[in-house]
Amino acid sequence: MVSWLLKRVNLTDGLDGLVAGLGSISFAAYAIVAWHQKQLDVAMFCIAVVGGLLAFLIYNHKPAKIFMGDMGSLALGGALATVSILLHHELSLIWIGLIFVIETLSVMLQVLSFKLTGKRIFLMSPIHHHFEMKGWSEWRIDLTFWAVGLITALTGIWAMW
Repeated sequence: MVSWLLKRVNLTDGLDGLVAGLGSISFAAYAIVAWHQKQLDVAMFCIAVVGGLLAFLIYNHKPAKIFMGDMGSLALGGALATVSILLHHELSLIWIGLIFVIETLSVMLQVLSFKLTGKRIFLMSPIHHHFEMKGWSEWRIDLTFWAVGLITALTGIWAMW
């Protein structure tokens, strides 16, 4: 599961601020779970990552002055997967990180469709680029994806209790 998530977060790193916002939401959700389980070391780690991502977001949002790149997004995916394992809620990662899953599925469906039929489902994949090609601004995509990520994170926390 860890290697699976490593690549999924990386696919989402295609727009300024997208991964930093979604990562902040996911790590904040796991910080709440860790706090509830009294695993304060894990909670502190999650809060530290959220702080780092929010500080990074100041310089990464359009127009970006710095970029996360593969090293940052792969590390975030690995850390997120590790936190879910430490909290014994590995499967919750599918719901709390649902945007990462949707981004991955959009790439898989696009490749599968093109190989089988020669036609594309999306204008471009991952799906955030499809919305970009439809004329959505980076801000609109970021805010929409963050909102969906926040809803799935909150419902994921709620479902654990």
